[in-house]
Amino acid sequence: MPDLFDLPFDDEPVGPARDAPWSVSELTAAIRGTLELTFGSLAVEGEISNCRQWSSGHLYFTLKDEHAQVRAVMFRSSVRMLRFRPEDGMRVIARGRLSVYDAKGEYQIICDALEPHGLGARQAAFEALKRRLQAEGLFDSARKRPLPTLPRRIGVVTSLDGAAIRDIVRVLFARHPTARILVRAARVQGDGAAEDLVRALQAITKVPDVDVVIIGRGGGSAEDLWAFNDEQLARAIAASPVPVISAVGHEIDFTIADFVADVRAATPSNAAEIVVDRADNFIARIDRAERRLRAALALAVARRQQRLHVLDTRLRHWPTQLVLRDRDIHQARGRLERAMTARLALAAQQVDRLRRRLEARDVRRVTAAFATRVATARARLEAAATRQRLVAAGRVATLTARLDALSPLAVLARGYAVCWNEARDGIIRSASAVTPGDGVHVTLAEGEISCRVERVTTDGRP
Repeated sequence: MPDLFDLPFDDEPVGPARDAPWSVSELTAAIRGTLELTFGSLAVEGEISNCRQWSSGHLYFTLKDEHAQVRAVMFRSSVRMLRFRPEDGMRVIARGRLSVYDAKGEYQIICDALEPHGLGARQAAFEALKRRLQAEGLFDSARKRPLPTLPRRIGVVTSLDGAAIRDIVRVLFARHPTARILVRAARVQGDGAAEDLVRALQAITKVPDVDVVIIGRGGGSAEDLWAFNDEQLARAIAASPVPVISAVGHEIDFTIADFVADVRAATPSNAAEIVVDRADNFIARIDRAERRLRAALALAVARRQQRLHVLDTRLRHWPTQLVLRDRDIHQARGRLERAMTARLALAAQQVDRLRRRLEARDVRRVTAAFATRVATARARLEAAATRQRLVAAGRVATLTARLDALSPLAVLARGYAVCWNEARDGIIRSASAVTPGDGVHVTLAEGEISCRVERVTTDGRP
């Protein structure tokens, strides 16, 4: 049996051992230190979700796959270096370090760089910037300005070491020697080239009397041309107070500067030709106008000569013309006299016709007819009134007789009387209504008598 002290010891604990309890802050700080020391710099591939950028400029999002997720943050200084805009659903590779967010006790990735997975970072940044600027309207044809017809001062932003400046100067001197060329040197590739192009463009547009600016370079690889895909350069081109021609030397691919510029040229020499072409067109228009003016003058002179010939011919034959005009005047006078005679005859007929109609409507005749009709109507009215009066009198007499026949006074005149009670507020119609000793009043046809009842008989006998 082995000795107890020959047994191996247990492994030492990984974390720091202590008997006192941990505070939450101490525990979180210890975990953060362990994570940062253990993992160091790392790269994590995943899909972005819940991506949002706060007003502070920091970018917060979640990286997830089919089974897990982890929170991530990218601070403003790193966000400025992004060449594309992160969006939900985009699969990326995040490079940074692992840490712990003390306030919530959550571990997270602090990202220093992001690049799309499956596409080149440059191409993804190009497409994202293109979509964003197009949505803002920087590519709209409505905001693009026409080039000046006769530019007197042409600005050029390019490198002094390349072939682009030589091509531009050669074409302009050959086809538009009166134009003044103002060159602002700038780097066109490498680190800091985009910022240098922006400064050069802003400086040259501030020069007075600059009519148009050519910005570009000769051909090269996509990496060599990448400075012309910068967002700040695109916004500087859009904000330029004068038209801008993008002259990047590539025939097939486009840069962001090509989309934003007012005119896109295939090469620097083509940009110079476009500028001069406006002057050539103007000169051609002047030549065409001169030819049209000469033709119009020749036509006007020919017409005046023809008119002079016609007048000269008429002047030679003026005696004959006078005789013919005199004959025409006599004929016109005869026609006028005949027309006036016919017109007067017609007017006389109309006057005679109106006179007969007026006589038929003489006021005196009309008044006499009206007087006769009034007298007849008056007689008929008086006769009708007399008849109505007699009929009314007969009806009144009849009604009077009927009223007299029904009058109580007529009944009293035939010997009847009306007997009232002593208070004279009621007529006595029955003997039972009084008793001996009651006073009564009797109304006769002439006068009234007051009586007192001595005896009452109700059987009809005296």
